[in-house]
Amino acid sequence: MKTVTGGMRTGRAPSADPDENELADLAELFKVFGDSTRIRILFALFSSDRCVGELAEELRMTQSAISHQLRILKQAHLIRSQRIGRRVVYSLADAHVRTMIDQGLQHIEE
Repeated sequence: MKTVTGGMRTGRAPSADPDENELADLAELFKVFGDSTRIRILFALFSSDRCVGELAEELRMTQSAISHQLRILKQAHLIRSQRIGRRVVYSLADAHVRTMIDQGLQHIEE
Protein backbone atom coordinates (compact mmCIF):
# COMPACT_ATOMS: atom_id res chain seq x y z
CA MET A 1 0.00 0.00 0.00
CA LYS A 2 1.35 3.42 -0.88
CA THR A 3 0.75 6.43 1.31
CA VAL A 4 1.50 10.09 0.90
CA THR A 5 3.53 12.00 3.47
CA GLY A 6 4.62 15.50 2.70
CA GLY A 7 4.25 14.76 -1.01
CA MET A 8 6.47 11.65 -0.85
CA ARG A 9 5.10 8.16 -1.46
CA THR A 10 6.17 5.30 0.73
CA GLY A 11 5.69 1.58 0.26
CA ARG A 12 4.73 0.90 3.87
CA ALA A 13 2.73 -2.24 4.63
CA PRO A 14 -0.96 -1.56 5.45
CA SER A 15 -0.58 -3.07 8.92
CA ALA A 16 2.30 -0.76 9.91
CA ASP A 17 1.42 2.05 12.29
CA PRO A 18 1.20 5.41 10.51
CA ASP A 19 3.47 8.19 11.70
CA GLU A 20 2.18 11.57 12.88
CA ASN A 21 2.51 13.17 9.42
CA GLU A 22 0.48 10.38 7.84
CA LEU A 23 -2.21 10.69 10.50
CA ALA A 24 -2.41 14.45 9.93
CA ASP A 25 -2.60 13.94 6.14
CA LEU A 26 -5.36 11.37 6.58
CA ALA A 27 -7.32 13.67 8.89
CA GLU A 28 -7.05 16.47 6.31
CA LEU A 29 -8.30 14.13 3.57
CA PHE A 30 -11.34 13.18 5.62
CA LYS A 31 -12.06 16.86 6.28
CA VAL A 32 -12.30 17.38 2.53
CA PHE A 33 -14.95 14.65 2.38
CA GLY A 34 -16.81 16.40 5.21
CA ASP A 35 -18.54 18.91 2.93
CA SER A 36 -21.67 17.88 1.00
CA THR A 37 -20.99 20.37 -1.81
CA ARG A 38 -17.62 18.77 -2.50
CA ILE A 39 -19.26 15.33 -2.46
CA ARG A 40 -21.87 16.57 -4.95
CA ILE A 41 -19.08 17.83 -7.22
CA LEU A 42 -17.34 14.46 -7.05
CA PHE A 43 -20.59 12.68 -7.92
CA ALA A 44 -21.04 14.99 -10.92
CA LEU A 45 -17.52 14.13 -12.08
CA PHE A 46 -18.26 10.39 -11.81
CA SER A 47 -20.30 10.53 -15.00
CA SER A 48 -18.13 12.89 -17.05
CA ASP A 49 -15.46 15.57 -16.96
CA ARG A 50 -16.89 19.06 -16.55
CA CYS A 51 -15.92 22.72 -16.56
CA VAL A 52 -16.81 25.16 -13.78
CA GLY A 53 -19.82 26.56 -15.64
CA GLU A 54 -21.31 23.12 -16.21
CA LEU A 55 -20.85 22.19 -12.55
CA ALA A 56 -22.34 25.50 -11.41
CA GLU A 57 -25.40 24.99 -13.58
CA GLU A 58 -25.88 21.35 -12.56
CA LEU A 59 -25.44 22.04 -8.85
CA ARG A 60 -27.34 25.38 -9.00
CA MET A 61 -24.48 27.31 -7.46
CA THR A 62 -22.36 30.26 -8.49
CA GLN A 63 -19.19 29.69 -10.47
CA SER A 64 -17.27 31.39 -7.68
CA ALA A 65 -18.59 28.92 -5.09
CA ILE A 66 -17.81 25.96 -7.35
CA SER A 67 -14.30 27.28 -8.07
CA HIS A 68 -13.61 27.56 -4.35
CA GLN A 69 -14.63 23.92 -3.76
CA LEU A 70 -12.69 22.74 -6.82
CA ARG A 71 -9.55 24.38 -5.45
CA ILE A 72 -9.92 22.42 -2.20
CA LEU A 73 -10.54 19.15 -4.06
CA LYS A 74 -7.53 19.77 -6.28
CA GLN A 75 -5.26 20.56 -3.31
CA ALA A 76 -6.34 17.22 -1.80
CA HIS A 77 -5.39 15.48 -5.08
CA LEU A 78 -8.95 14.21 -5.54
CA ILE A 79 -9.45 15.94 -8.89
CA ARG A 80 -7.26 17.20 -11.69
CA SER A 81 -7.70 19.89 -14.28
CA GLN A 82 -6.78 20.22 -17.93
CA ARG A 83 -6.89 23.34 -20.05
CA ILE A 84 -8.67 22.78 -23.35
CA GLY A 85 -8.59 26.00 -25.32
CA ARG A 86 -10.07 28.67 -23.07
CA ARG A 87 -11.84 26.16 -20.82
CA VAL A 88 -10.50 24.31 -17.81
CA VAL A 89 -12.01 20.84 -17.55
CA TYR A 90 -12.06 18.95 -14.24
CA SER A 91 -11.99 15.19 -13.74
CA LEU A 92 -11.45 12.70 -10.94
CA ALA A 93 -7.78 12.24 -10.12
CA ASP A 94 -7.99 8.45 -10.22
CA ALA A 95 -10.20 5.43 -9.51
CA HIS A 96 -9.42 5.59 -5.77
CA VAL A 97 -11.68 8.63 -5.40
CA ARG A 98 -14.73 6.69 -6.56
CA THR A 99 -13.71 3.73 -4.38
CA MET A 100 -13.55 5.93 -1.27
CA ILE A 101 -17.00 7.38 -1.97
CA ASP A 102 -18.47 3.95 -2.76
CA GLN A 103 -17.08 2.48 0.44
CA GLY A 104 -18.42 5.41 2.45
CA LEU A 105 -21.88 4.83 0.97
CA GLN A 106 -21.68 1.11 1.74
CA HIS A 107 -20.73 1.92 5.31
CA ILE A 108 -23.67 4.27 5.94
CA GLU A 109 -26.09 1.81 4.30
CA GLU A 110 -25.15 -1.00 6.74
